[in-house]
Amino acid sequence: MTASTSAAGGRGPGAQESGYEPDPRRWRALWVTLVAGFMSLLDVTIVAVALPTVQRDLHASPAQVQWVVSGYALTFALALVTAGRLGDALDRRRIFLLALGGFVLFSAACGAAPDITLLVVARLAQGLAAGFMAPQNSALIQQMFRGAERGRAFGFFGATVGISSAAGPITGGTILALAAGEQGWRWIFYVNVPIGILAVLLGRRLLPRTRRSGRGHLDVPGILLLGLGVLALMYPLVQADSGGVNRLWWLFPAGAAILVVFARWQHRLVARDAQPLLDPRLFTTVRGYAVGAGIGTLYFIGFSGVWLVFALFYQRGLGFSPLLSGLAVTPFAIGSAGAAVIAGRLVERFGRLLTVCGLTGVIVGFGGTALLLRLAPLHSAPWLAAPVLFLGGIGSGFVVSPNITMTLRDVPVRMAGAAGGALQTGQRLGAALGTAALPGLFYLVLGGSGDYRGAVVTALCSALVGMLAALALALFDRQRDRGADRPHRKSPDETADDPMHARHT
Repeated sequence: MTASTSAAGGRGPGAQESGYEPDPRRWRALWVTLVAGFMSLLDVTIVAVALPTVQRDLHASPAQVQWVVSGYALTFALALVTAGRLGDALDRRRIFLLALGGFVLFSAACGAAPDITLLVVARLAQGLAAGFMAPQNSALIQQMFRGAERGRAFGFFGATVGISSAAGPITGGTILALAAGEQGWRWIFYVNVPIGILAVLLGRRLLPRTRRSGRGHLDVPGILLLGLGVLALMYPLVQADSGGVNRLWWLFPAGAAILVVFARWQHRLVARDAQPLLDPRLFTTVRGYAVGAGIGTLYFIGFSGVWLVFALFYQRGLGFSPLLSGLAVTPFAIGSAGAAVIAGRLVERFGRLLTVCGLTGVIVGFGGTALLLRLAPLHSAPWLAAPVLFLGGIGSGFVVSPNITMTLRDVPVRMAGAAGGALQTGQRLGAALGTAALPGLFYLVLGGSGDYRGAVVTALCSALVGMLAALALALFDRQRDRGADRPHRKSPDETADDPMHARHT
């Protein structure tokens, strides 16, 4: 038996995950998924630097052009959990390849769009395809790897997440610098096409299949409830630039209420021994899942929002080009990439301590950057801040990669897609909140005082609030582990003891 048949087929929550044999192609298959994941996550931020050019070229309003970014993020988040559940029930390989093919097709449609309406429609479809692809990445890692190898694989996955988020500005700026004329922004989308086609061809050859579940019932009411809840929470945030938070504030309590109904419905399905969209026992019985999801959401509030703030400060405040603006924050991406790979090798040994140290490093990095941007001579402040940002990047590498590993390592393989989708949904919600709130604070301070330095410092200090909350949660989890004074048990796919089964029975 190979990794392609290791996922549990039609078994209940308490079934034993067994029969694992390493697939000799697993590392090559991993790189296919990482390249595809990099493209999908990069497209969250890469377009931001091209928005002024897109607006001029397509004669769009500010509200219309904002949907090029926010529409992608919205449909991305809406698809995650449902896509993960479909991958678990059907075939992760098939879902991944279909979604990747759709992503390539809609990327080409974005590049060829003749007007802003068609561009926004194509971006919505592109985000939907990315959302269907993303949870298959983490689920395939769960399926293909075990033990220390899984930590290494998640280390590469965490590096991909960190680099793609931080590298968007410089990648977009580089493409705009190389592409001639006002139509150069189209290459931001066209660049996905040849890379995506190659990934599809390699994926067809290398990716393992998942045995189709005998209980493939899809929780349609759960899909609708979760989709409405996430939409209600995210829609005001993606409309923040046009006053969406003030006009649509009532959607926040409405969305929270819908998610409460969703949670009750999932508990009801479990009590009836039916298949929920997202098994609530992931949060109550799987060690580390709830805490890890909380840390990821809080961290992404600050982590995702700062890049737009940096772009606004460097380009509008200091007059940097998009490329130079991207270069100013590149040290963070470099530090994050290297540290994430190293952290993947250390997570089994040090566990939550890596997250604590990483969050401390990010807080010191962003705090020190805020101090330098406020006090250092304006012409040299960005370059004096580069080493401090590099330190913050190292910290970030020790946050994202270990947290993903510790959050998902005890999840049964048969639920890896839904669990990964829920984890990334939390991250997308945090990213949407940070991307709306931090630039909003930047503009608020700038509008009142005209002080670019004061605006960027206020936004960076606000980002630290979410990171401090994540640090408090990580410290709590580490203290709980030390208080328990027990060795880490093997993940449910490596033992007959399935904690979800024990709690349920």
